[in-house]
Amino acid sequence: MPDLKQRLTELRERLTELREQINFHNYRYNVLDDPIISDAEYDRLLNELKQIESEHPDWITPDSPTQRVGGQVSERFAKVPHPAPILSLANAFNGDAVREWFARISKFIPEGRPVQFTVEPKIDGLSVVLHYRDGVFVQGATRGDGNIGEDITPNLRTVRAVPLKIPVASSRSGSHARSGGRKNVRENAEIASHALSAEAGARKATALAMTLPQTLVVRGEAFIETQAFEEMNAQIEKDGGKTFANPRNAAAGFLRQLDSRITSKRPISLLCYQIVAADRVGADRVGADGDTPRSQFALLEYLNTIGFPTTTIAKRFDALDKAIAYAESWKDKRDTLPFEADGMVIKIDDLDLQQALGIVGKDPRGAIALKFPAREATTRLVDVGVNIGRTGIMAPYAILEPVNVGGVTIERATLHNYDDIARKDIRIHDRVVVKRSGDVIPYVVGPVIAARTGQEKIIEPPKKCPYCDTPTIRREGEVAIYCPNRDCPGRLDRAVQFFVSKGALDIDGLGEKIAAQLIEAGLIEDVADIYSITRDQLLELDGFAEKKADKLLASIGTSKQRPLDRLIAALGIPHVGSVAAEALAAHFGSIDKFMRADEDELTEIEGIGPTIAASIVEWTQRKDHVELVARLKKAGLTTKAERAAIDRSGGALTGKTFVITGTLSRPRDEIATLIKSAGGKVTDSVSKKTDYVVAGEAAGSKLTKAQQLGVTILDEAALNRLLSK
Repeated sequence: MPDLKQRLTELRERLTELREQINFHNYRYNVLDDPIISDAEYDRLLNELKQIESEHPDWITPDSPTQRVGGQVSERFAKVPHPAPILSLANAFNGDAVREWFARISKFIPEGRPVQFTVEPKIDGLSVVLHYRDGVFVQGATRGDGNIGEDITPNLRTVRAVPLKIPVASSRSGSHARSGGRKNVRENAEIASHALSAEAGARKATALAMTLPQTLVVRGEAFIETQAFEEMNAQIEKDGGKTFANPRNAAAGFLRQLDSRITSKRPISLLCYQIVAADRVGADRVGADGDTPRSQFALLEYLNTIGFPTTTIAKRFDALDKAIAYAESWKDKRDTLPFEADGMVIKIDDLDLQQALGIVGKDPRGAIALKFPAREATTRLVDVGVNIGRTGIMAPYAILEPVNVGGVTIERATLHNYDDIARKDIRIHDRVVVKRSGDVIPYVVGPVIAARTGQEKIIEPPKKCPYCDTPTIRREGEVAIYCPNRDCPGRLDRAVQFFVSKGALDIDGLGEKIAAQLIEAGLIEDVADIYSITRDQLLELDGFAEKKADKLLASIGTSKQRPLDRLIAALGIPHVGSVAAEALAAHFGSIDKFMRADEDELTEIEGIGPTIAASIVEWTQRKDHVELVARLKKAGLTTKAERAAIDRSGGALTGKTFVITGTLSRPRDEIATLIKSAGGKVTDSVSKKTDYVVAGEAAGSKLTKAQQLGVTILDEAALNRLLSK
């Protein structure tokens, strides 16, 4: 019994702690628009509280976060009571949880009553409530605490997607242009090709001629499209301002400005999905004497027809498993959406049934959100480490308190470079936002300033190399900091890893641990030594039996057959990647001619600018590099190019020249291959001849030069749209 009493005491203490934490984070999210934890972390706290209260229902109090919608109303704005509660949604994280939800509510559904489901995107934005009287927009409010919101009417009037009078002109398009969206949104909608209804056009004339409800209150989500957000942040950074961490925070901040002139300059979009109140409701159809439809799917069509922007990817299903499958299909396609979405919402299509099912706690029983895996989380920055690249570049990385992002535990994340650290003001012991998108390396978005305690330490660029204690250098006009010691032990390790990587000579079985083992054993002092390793030497090493040794030697032998461009790339010449290596191999045809080239000859090759040419000449004129290439040639590697013409003249990108820069969701080589397969050309330097620059996270001088020359900048989504054509 004492153990049970102690356990109950601890549970009550945890209950109190969770309520305090959740209330605090509700305030930061809903009132200050400045959250310091991710949505996934908030969900974990709330779910833990729900679990305790479900086990001890007598502990539930009216002020528990589980018993109200959440949030407080800022005193800066007038208060607006909502005509009905503006509720949130319960979350599910997999299909089984959705099935459990439906099993729970099925007992409230009359036996034999058919049930359909509508699936819509869960946009990561700010909920807004729009009031219309006699078809005229009269008031707009935030969600607030679900019962009372904030009056932001002047700001919402500046949002072009908000109709000031309904119904709108009959020429209104039925595509995503209906949201006042940009061209890229329409293209995404066409790719998705999910129309709300084949009968929408036929019903439009009838709907526009009908009598609207005298009062109509509509709920929607205000947001900033992904591309517009990136362009806006780039301009803010260029102007020396403070950038935004994500589109949701930006949209919330702009809509809750006291000066609506600021809001008017920002690219805020809107999608609507609910009628909160109308002066009368009636039949399950559009267009009868002001009646609003009693089907969620038809409601979306109705809203769009009278002038409100609605989603283009909503679908209706007559079976729950089909609805789940459709919702889950967007997990891998979420990046094709023009906005940030953190899940898909599955709703009972019958609105009368939805209403009859009622509310449990703060959630309507008739809908549930199937959440996508989190791509952002917050955690503590413990320290900063340094990797030395094959060319001596020092790359800082974050050492983090372990955190789960999208199902993967993250303990390391890139910090790009020391200029980026200073610009974002990232400090040791900061609570930081970590992002992982697709298969890209996790990176630190920035610090959570509001969570600082005063114990944080500014990160200084290293003055000495942590591996060899050599003073570091920084070349004029470059962001990178270098270790100039060509024999730095940290550098040899990286050089070997790069030489054997898939984009270079692709030696299977010679990974990071084996490379380190061979270096430590003195078998490798430069990359040419790889080809002189013997079977007997390998068998003397820990972990090597005959089969493993033979397999590695076979892989080393196979690498000798890689084409010349792969060898040039593997040498690790600064600024020479796979794209430049391919151009060099095609132009010179042999390693001997390449090693004798001067700067004038090199700059005649398209894509090889003065910086790359100077770097090549500096590398090829060094005696130790000449000897290295001679040893590789003697070892039997391919040193002449096989010229094979490939006709790609029919591709969609024929005649277009691309440069790829920054951190992207896929390796640059893979993206370059896609461009070339569509007829495009990929080079390493930006010039007036460049048609497009594909820019990822932390794009550097190439992006700056492209902006100066007026070259078109593409993100991955825009490139994918070009490729899809």
